[in-house]
Amino acid sequence: MINLENEKEICDILLSGGVITYVTDTVWGLGCLPNNEKAVKRIYEIKKREAQKPLILMSNEIYNLLDYVKPIPKIGHILIKKYFPGALTIVTDKSEKTPDYITSGMQTVGIRVPDNEVFKRICEIIPGHVLATTSANLSHQPSAKTYSQAIKNMEGLADIIIPDYGYEAKGIESTVAGVMNNELRIFRQGEIYIEI
Repeated sequence: MINLENEKEICDILLSGGVITYVTDTVWGLGCLPNNEKAVKRIYEIKKREAQKPLILMSNEIYNLLDYVKPIPKIGHILIKKYFPGALTIVTDKSEKTPDYITSGMQTVGIRVPDNEVFKRICEIIPGHVLATTSANLSHQPSAKTYSQAIKNMEGLADIIIPDYGYEAKGIESTVAGVMNNELRIFRQGEIYIEI
C-alpha cells in the first residue's frame, strides 16, 4: 500500500469540479468525478474531444463500478474474472446512475480496473472511488506513456499531475471488448489479445 504526498489536495480538487492526470497500467489518464457534468465538459474542452466520443469509468475494484451498469452478461463476468485488474475495458449496458454526458448519449459505458498501485490508491481515497476518464492527450495526438509526456501534454490544463512514484505505465492501450446480450465484440485489440 502506498500513500501519495498530496491526498487531501487530490480530493479537494475533484470535489470542487477539478480534473486530474494520473498513471494507469496502460497509458496516462485524465479524469474527474463522474457526477460532475461541469468537470466532464472540461475534459472535452481540454482534449478538444469530439462530443460523440464517450468517456469510460475506472476504479480500483469492480464492485465500485457495478452500480453504473446493468447486470453484466455471463461472458462479461468470465472476462472480468480473467483480466481484472488489467488492460481490458468492458463495454456493457449502462444503468441510470451513469449520466448521458459521460456516454455521449449512448446506452452503453466502458468500465475498467487498472492494475497500477498509484491509480488504485487514488481511487481508494476519492469520494465514490470511481473516475470518469480518458487518455491524457489532445485528441488525435499520441497517448502519454511517461510522467514527462503527461506533463508535456497536460501542464496548465489539468489541475494536478500526480507522479507515478515508480509505478510506470506500460504504454500499450487497453483492449476494448463489448459484452451486450451475452455476445462478445472486440472494438480494439490492445495489450490483452482476446479471440472471439
